[in-house]
Amino acid sequence: MEVPEGAEALAERLTMAGLEVEAVEPAAPAFSGVVVAEVLEVAPHPDADRLRVCRVAAGGEPLQVVCGAPNVRPGLRAPLATVGAALPGGTRIRRARLRGVESHGMLCSARELGLADDAEGLWELPAEAPVGEDLRRWLDLDDRVLEVALTPNRADCLSVRGIARETAALHGVPLGGPRWEPVAAAREDRLPVAVEAPEACPRYLGRVVRGVDPAARTPLWMAERLRRAGLRSLGPLVDVTNYVLLELGQPLHAFDLARLRGGITVRLARAGERVTLLDGREAALEPDTLVIADAAGPVALAGIMGGAGSAVGPGTRDVFLECAFFAPGAIAGRARRHGLHTESSHRFERGVDPAMQREALERATGLLLEIAGGEPGPVMEVVSEAHLPRRPAIAFRPQRARRLLGAELADGEMRAILKRLGLACEAPGEGAWRVTPPSWRFDLAIEADLVEEVARLHGYGRLPETPLAGSPVMPPAPEDRLDEGRIRALLADRGYHEAVTYSFVPEALQRRLDPETEPVRLQNPLSAELAVMRTTAWAGLLQALQRNLARQQER
Repeated sequence: MEVPEGAEALAERLTMAGLEVEAVEPAAPAFSGVVVAEVLEVAPHPDADRLRVCRVAAGGEPLQVVCGAPNVRPGLRAPLATVGAALPGGTRIRRARLRGVESHGMLCSARELGLADDAEGLWELPAEAPVGEDLRRWLDLDDRVLEVALTPNRADCLSVRGIARETAALHGVPLGGPRWEPVAAAREDRLPVAVEAPEACPRYLGRVVRGVDPAARTPLWMAERLRRAGLRSLGPLVDVTNYVLLELGQPLHAFDLARLRGGITVRLARAGERVTLLDGREAALEPDTLVIADAAGPVALAGIMGGAGSAVGPGTRDVFLECAFFAPGAIAGRARRHGLHTESSHRFERGVDPAMQREALERATGLLLEIAGGEPGPVMEVVSEAHLPRRPAIAFRPQRARRLLGAELADGEMRAILKRLGLACEAPGEGAWRVTPPSWRFDLAIEADLVEEVARLHGYGRLPETPLAGSPVMPPAPEDRLDEGRIRALLADRGYHEAVTYSFVPEALQRRLDPETEPVRLQNPLSAELAVMRTTAWAGLLQALQRNLARQQER
C-alpha cells in the first residue's frame, strides 16, 4: 500500500482518527560514513595477542584495519566505519596507530552503531550484503517508526496489518498485501489435542514440524524489523512467532516436541498445580487459570507465557506450533496475578480476531520452513462453534446519523465509509440498514458505534460547528442551600478525607452487599476484581477500609 504522505502527516491523520501517535522516531541513531565491508585476510598483530591485523574490502582499494573482535575471520561481512565517520555518541573515526600498526577505520558491532543493547563481537552481515554500500541506505535506516498509543477497545490495531487496514480506510485506497497459500503436509505426524474448556478456548490449532535446523540463524530483514518494533532477536523458532504476532496480531507459541509428554490438553488448572515459566519464576496456579498441559502437567499459562520445561532451545529439532483463540474473559487479570504483562496477554485480554488462527499458523509455518527447514505435519484443529464470538448485524439509520453529527452526509458517502472499514452493509431503499462488523472489530456493537466510525473517517474537523440553541441562564441559588464544593472544602478543613473509589468491584462483594439487584457486568473486564458496576458506595468504602487496615493506616 502506497501512502501519499510523509510520516508526520500520517501520524497527524491517525491521531485525528482516534489512533494517537505519541512519537515519530528515527529507525536508527544518527551515524554516517559506515559501509558494508568484507574481511579478506586476518593476521596476528605483531605486538598484541588480542588484536588482529585485517585486510578489508570496502568498495575501493583494500584497507588495513586493526580489530580485536573474537569473531573476525576471512570472508566475514561486517560494518566498517571509515576514516571520518561519525558514530552515535559523537565518536569520530580517524586514522590511528594501534600498538605500532596503522588502522584505516573500525569494524563495528551492532552496539557501537546503537542498534543493539549488547553484542558479542562484530555485527555479522549476510553473505549477500553489497560490499561498499552505505549501511544506512542498504538497511533503510533513515526510515521512521510511529509509536501508537491505542485505547483498549482498538485491539484490532495491535499489529502492522491493523494499522495498515486503518490507514487504507483513511486514505480510501485498497489494502494490498500477500496472501499465503496453505503449507502442504510432508508427513503424517500428529499430536493429540483435547480442549476441556471450550468456553475459554473455542478454537485451538497446532502443527508438528520435524527436522528444523538448530544452526539456522534469523535473517537480517526479520531481526531488523523486530528491533524496530522493540523486540530482541532470540533465534528463528522464537523470532518467527514474534514476527507473526507483530505482523498479524495473533500470538503463537512454539514447544519443543521432544520435551512434551503425550498430547496437549487445554484445561483449567487443578488444585496445587505449579509451573515454572520462561522467565524462571514459578507460578502457583488457581482453579480459574487456563493452562496448556501435557500428560505430566501444565506446560504453559494459556495466552500469557510458556513454561521453561517445554521451551525451544539451541538444540531443538522438532517443534509443535500452537495457535489459538482464547476468550478475553479467560485471560483478563491472570497475567497481573503473577506479576506478568506479555505481548500475548496484552492482545488476548483485549481480543484477537477469532477467524485468523489458521492464516497465522500457515504464515508461521511458511516462515519457519524458509528459515530453518523441516517437514510439517497436517494442521490439527479443535473448534467449538457455539463458543466463538458472533458479530450480529446492527441497525443503522442514516437520518439519525446525520442528526447526531449535525452534517448532511449523503447515504453513498456513509455506505462507502462503512465498506472501507470492512463492514458488510445491506441498505434497502427505505428504513434502517443492516450493518455487520468484521470479525476483528469487537468494539462495534450499537448504532452509536457506527455513527462514530462515519465521523472518524469523514473527519471530525470537517463537521460543522453548530452553536447551542438559546443562551444559558444561571438559575437562582437558594441562600439556605450549601454548595457541594463548599461542603467538601469545609470537611477537608476539619480533617476529613474524601474517599474516591472505583465504580467497578468484584461480583462476589457486590452480591453480598446488594443481593436483590442484578449488577451490570463488563463484557471485557481488566480483571476479576473490576468485573461489575457497583450499585452501592459501600463496596468501594469497605475495600478502602480493608486496604488501610491491612497497612496499619488509621485514616
